[in-house]
Amino acid sequence: MLKLFLLFSARDWVLFFIALVFIVAGVWMALAVPEYLMEITDLVTNPHRDGTIGDVWVQGGYMFAFAIGGMITSIIVAWIGATISANHAARIRHTIFNRVGDFSTAEMKRFSVPSLITRSTNDVVQVRMFTAMAIQVLIQAPILAIWATMRILDTSWELSVVTFIAVGALLVILTVLIFLVMPRFNRIQKLTDQLNLVTRENISGLRVVRAYNAEEFEQKKFSDANTTLMRNNLFVNRAMAVFWPFLTLLMSAMSAAIYWVGSWVITTGRTDDPIGFFGHMMVFGQYSMMILFSFIMLIMVFVMFPRTLVSARRIMEVISTESTVMGGETVIEPANLAGGIVMRDVNFRYPGAEGNVLSDISLEIKPGETVAFIGGTGCGKSTLVGLVPRIYDATDGSVQIGGTCIGDMTLEQLNSIVGYVPQRAVIFKGTIKSNVAFGEGLNGAPTDDDVVVALKTAQAWEFVSELERGIESDVAQKGSNLSGGQKQRLSIARVIARRPKIFIFDDTFSALDYKTDRELRRALKEETSGATVLIVAQRIGTIKNADRIYVMDKGRIVGSGTHDELMKSNEVYQQIAQSQLSKEELEGGEARPLPAKKPKLPAEALRKGGKK
Repeated sequence: MLKLFLLFSARDWVLFFIALVFIVAGVWMALAVPEYLMEITDLVTNPHRDGTIGDVWVQGGYMFAFAIGGMITSIIVAWIGATISANHAARIRHTIFNRVGDFSTAEMKRFSVPSLITRSTNDVVQVRMFTAMAIQVLIQAPILAIWATMRILDTSWELSVVTFIAVGALLVILTVLIFLVMPRFNRIQKLTDQLNLVTRENISGLRVVRAYNAEEFEQKKFSDANTTLMRNNLFVNRAMAVFWPFLTLLMSAMSAAIYWVGSWVITTGRTDDPIGFFGHMMVFGQYSMMILFSFIMLIMVFVMFPRTLVSARRIMEVISTESTVMGGETVIEPANLAGGIVMRDVNFRYPGAEGNVLSDISLEIKPGETVAFIGGTGCGKSTLVGLVPRIYDATDGSVQIGGTCIGDMTLEQLNSIVGYVPQRAVIFKGTIKSNVAFGEGLNGAPTDDDVVVALKTAQAWEFVSELERGIESDVAQKGSNLSGGQKQRLSIARVIARRPKIFIFDDTFSALDYKTDRELRRALKEETSGATVLIVAQRIGTIKNADRIYVMDKGRIVGSGTHDELMKSNEVYQQIAQSQLSKEELEGGEARPLPAKKPKLPAEALRKGGKK
């Protein structure tokens, strides 16, 4: 919690000390009011005083002036507290956003998107509310309690005992309350994460839920998460509902006890000045209520503190997490930038996984080559090409670009050299232009001409040119007003507009029809001339003309060569080809016959135990 307060700016600290001055002034004014009340009581009740109604009005005027002054200082302190807490919350959110922006895939999987959203919103709100209240209450209450206690100690030890008993009872109630609600606050924040996760999944997968008639299943899942959260919130709220009546009872009992003890002192003759003691007793009651009220204000802060502490820990967990993918300090001269890629003895294992996803990967790709990767689902193709832009970092071995280890390069320059198009198109809310001219490349931000050329190359200009506003046409969040193929073409246009040295297409063409795929690859070959191109694909037709094809199986490279070479020598590639290409295409590729395999039994025979 204290680490979060280090995010205060210099302006916030100046405002804090200004608030401290007004808090002390406000407490002094509040404590002066009972003194004037005692003076008025003495003027009215003491026969030895020659006071007049004018004297009463004067003392009352002082009393009123100090009350107004206390109100003004309270308003100023509240305004300063709101300003500091709002600025502090904005700074925390900014820090979280920047930290998450540096996270690698490993950190994103560790926290999850719903949890990060909750930490950036709900948890920050808890800290902001506590900060505002702490500035107003956490400082004022101790000062008021200590100052008021000093004023009552020399009045009457009998009345002081009553006050201290009331404060002790209050602390006992507070201790019980904290032990009851503290574990619940921690659970509530985690349950809020879970509720956000269920809600997000259901909304994002709404079409699938409806298509499979799974509404009842999703409703039950949401109801379970919502009910669990509700029960925990009910427990906390009920505990607080029981707590406040106890406080009211305690305050009333303390007031009654003060007057009862005071009456007992007067009637038993334990004071030499009954009339003066009566005035002191009224002032004592005011000060005692201030002391008790100070502890009540502290209790309000302490009741919020457990939940705020949980939120602060969750926020600091994000802020203090360093990305496993850290940039180096090497900056290569643009003239020396080349797209050659070398991998040596690369192994990769996901955090917490038992085995390697990639094993013993060694390859060399020359600048300007078009290289493809193909293999079965889960063989590690996407993970392999993801090592180049450092979506992941290799567990062992080295990855070099242009003779420089990518771990030594700055992330900014690496991201300028490498243009990456993921399997799933990522489209941002804005316009077609803002999506294609996204970010900066080696030559700075793309111009309008670059955007148009990129759209034409990606075969997206056909549908964009038909829109009323062209490249200025609006794009909804996640591209919901575009088809899957349109979104994929926009994501391809985005990387073309940046003109990187290395293009990575991670199964990018799967959402395109065969005609668009063919025309895009033809235009792309011209546009990416001189650049290194890495293609991950499921269709052989997409990579058939690549300079080299790497065949992967179970995280290893089991073959490399051109299409014709692999058709002659690689069994895994032949199996993929036979499942996709026609007989004429296979004969054109001079496929080597595969070894004869035992015929598979018909499905009906399998259901009968393998007997025909």
